[in-house]
Amino acid sequence: MILPKKDFLKARDFILTNARMIERRLFEFHFVNGDMNGVFHAVYAYRNSDGGFGHGMEPDTASPESQPLFSIMALETLDEVGYLTKEIILNDFMPYFESITTEKGGIPWMFRPKSTYPCEAHFKTVKEWAALSTTAPLLGILEKHEIDIPWMKKAEQFVWSEFERIKDKHAFCYLCVPRWLTFLKYTKSQEKAKKTINDLKNWISNNEIICKDKSDEGWGLYGKPHSLNYATSSESMLYSLFTQENIESDIKELINRQKKDGRWDTWYGISEGTKLEWAGIQTLWVLKALKNYSRIEK
Repeated sequence: MILPKKDFLKARDFILTNARMIERRLFEFHFVNGDMNGVFHAVYAYRNSDGGFGHGMEPDTASPESQPLFSIMALETLDEVGYLTKEIILNDFMPYFESITTEKGGIPWMFRPKSTYPCEAHFKTVKEWAALSTTAPLLGILEKHEIDIPWMKKAEQFVWSEFERIKDKHAFCYLCVPRWLTFLKYTKSQEKAKKTINDLKNWISNNEIICKDKSDEGWGLYGKPHSLNYATSSESMLYSLFTQENIESDIKELINRQKKDGRWDTWYGISEGTKLEWAGIQTLWVLKALKNYSRIEK
C-alpha cells in the first residue's frame, strides 16, 4: 500500500499551515530541495546564550530555559540534515553539555523549569539525575564525527553501566530506544554493542511491547508502539525483529490513520496550539517513515 499523492499533498499543506518553522524547514529539506541552511536557522532560533536550547523546542513546555533534552534534539536535527561538523559540536554544543555533566559522567534528561511559563505537569517533578537517553546519543554523535575528548571516557562508563542496570525495563520507550541505537552503532566497543543490541531485540520480542491490536486507540500515537517505531527504515538495526508481513500491515494501518485535513494526530498538547505543533511533528515523522519505505506515490 502507498500513500496517494493527493494525500501526501494534504499532509504537506497541513505542515505548511500548522506546524512550527522547524518542521516546515525539515519538510523542505526531505521533500523539496534538501536545503540544510533553513533547518540550521530554525534550530538555532531555540538557542540560548549559555549554548543550550530551550523555548519549547518540545511543545510540552514554553519555558525559555536551556534543557539537556532540547539540546540533544537540536544536535540530532542538525546531524539528520548533514549540517554538523566537529567545530560546531565542540564550539557550540560541548561547553553546555560539559557544564551540566553530573558526577556520574552523564547528562540529565531534563531540569525542572524555574520559570512560571506553561508546561506539562510531569516537567515540574522530573528527576534531574544523569540519563542514558541523553548521554548515549551525544556520545554516539561524537563517535560518528570522530571526536575524541576527555569528557567521553567517564560518560561512556556511565552509559555501559546504565545498559546493565536497566535490563528490559525501558525497552518499551520507542522515543528513547532510537537514541540508544545512535551510540550502539558508532561506539568503538562493538562487542559490547552487539550483545546489547541482541538483548534489546530479545526484550522487545519477548515482552509484548509491540501493540498488535490495531483497533486500540493508542496504537502508534505516542502511546503504544508498532514495528515502524523501532524500524523506521529497512536499514534500522532492529529491522530484523519484524517480518515483512508485520511491516506491511503497520504501513497500511499508518496510512489509514491519516485525518481528513492531512495530519497524523497525537493526544499530546497543553493547548490547542501545541496540539497542532505535535500533530506537525507526528505528520512529518510519518512522511519520513513512508519515504524510507518508498510508500509515497510520486
